[in-house]
Amino acid sequence: MVDNAEKKLLAEAGKRIRETRAAQGLSLEQLARLTGISGPALSLIETGKRDPRLTTLKQIAAALRVPLATFIVDSLNTAEPSGPALSGGYDLGEYQ
Repeated sequence: MVDNAEKKLLAEAGKRIRETRAAQGLSLEQLARLTGISGPALSLIETGKRDPRLTTLKQIAAALRVPLATFIVDSLNTAEPSGPALSGGYDLGEYQ
């Protein structure tokens, strides 16, 4: 199940893909031909309705000639981690 934070992350990545594609003057069909990914699948990715594999994002980034990080930088959580999480480790008690 996808929670709200994941939905926002998918929507933001899709938006970045769509904006990059449009800025380069490419149609969805043209990007589909460049990537080998179907137009409908790309549309679902661009609208945040499909969670693409990392390899799929890499194909899209290569076709658009941009770094992969362009799509996956997490702007929702840009703050640096701080406090106990850095030095206190993880609580894995419920996983044992």
